[in-house]
Amino acid sequence: MTAQTIATVRGLTKSFGKVETETHVLKGIDLTVHRAEMVALLGPSGSGKSTLLTILGTLMRASGGSHEMLGVDLMNASDAERTGFRSRHLGFVFQFHHLLSDLTALENVMMPAASAAGRETRAIWERASELLDAVGLSDRRNYRPSAMSGGQRQRVAVARALVNKPALVLADEPTGNLDRKSADQVIGLIHRINQSTGTSFIISTHDEHIAAQCSSRIGLLDGLIVPA
Repeated sequence: MTAQTIATVRGLTKSFGKVETETHVLKGIDLTVHRAEMVALLGPSGSGKSTLLTILGTLMRASGGSHEMLGVDLMNASDAERTGFRSRHLGFVFQFHHLLSDLTALENVMMPAASAAGRETRAIWERASELLDAVGLSDRRNYRPSAMSGGQRQRVAVARALVNKPALVLADEPTGNLDRKSADQVIGLIHRINQSTGTSFIISTHDEHIAAQCSSRIGLLDGLIVPA
């Protein structure tokens, strides 16, 4: 049985600026992501990794090529359709946790689901509580970010990314601000979630130690896919 394809891009390009000063960041990317895949995206700074993740996350449109996920043509979808798709099927983890300082860990995890639903519900509360249990922070649910360590804050960010049960989570240098022990805890958590739920992850990283724990590797150099 072949693995289920959840996302495909073909000939994907992205350029910035006007014709005279145009900068070509992505130069024809072909990429397929399967269900339950954990992909390491490797490449030096300026190679286009963050731009590719931003496009895959529907936060930016490509200049050319095709972009499909779960059978939806995201290249030609309206802004409203892309926003709705993003809230239902995509999760994000960034290098900095981006938790809201005035909210507790539980409230931060609930936020994406509550925003999509227009209110907090018992089901959302239970889902967020289960996720904090899963990331080992059940005893920190009422703590604000300032009272947690960097590794704990990033684990809350992972839980938040999962609250809407996304098919794909895009992680841009998720361990870049963490020490080795905390980084290993976060990647170990992502690996367990990947294995237990079938959620796919694309993880942008410079860290070979992190990449070695992924099921596949993609190299990016000067806007092109290269061996990793």
